[in-house]
Amino acid sequence: MMNQFRKLALFVSMLLSLAAVAAAPAQPNILFVLADDLGYADVGYHGSEIKTPTLDQLAAGGARLESFYGQHVCSPARAALMTGRYPMRMGLQTFVVFPGHSYGLPLDERTLPVALKEVGYKTVMTGKWHLGHYKQAYWPQSRGFDHFYGSILGRGGLLHQGKRWLCRLATQWCVA
Repeated sequence: MMNQFRKLALFVSMLLSLAAVAAAPAQPNILFVLADDLGYADVGYHGSEIKTPTLDQLAAGGARLESFYGQHVCSPARAALMTGRYPMRMGLQTFVVFPGHSYGLPLDERTLPVALKEVGYKTVMTGKWHLGHYKQAYWPQSRGFDHFYGSILGRGGLLHQGKRWLCRLATQWCVA
């Protein structure tokens, strides 16, 4: 009799565990927007005369991360976002990664998309990477992104795995 009670208790606890897993809320969607040269007052939800209805809607429905130190140019800013570390710790504090450079975000740095994939997220990036291009190991899809549409280099070098992408169209597709 006691053995049957234990089996029943085990069965009920398994059912309750499955019900708890089934009822668990889905992970929230995460969207990071990093815009070069965007000032605090350059968006509508901060009172700007510049109209930014899509950003305003996203800001109203999500978390706004507004207390941080910005970087002076794009490569250090992207390095900080991708790793959560100061660019100086990675040797990327001074300027951008130019086309002639043979370095980038150090390959031993753990990136945000890798961390997100470890907990079940799918990752997509659109826009400008600008964190290294010399070897394919520096490219976004080697650093944790499932998909990438945009520029490996800065300012218009739209080379992506041998194909030419129109960054404007890719950005419109992802934001629309």
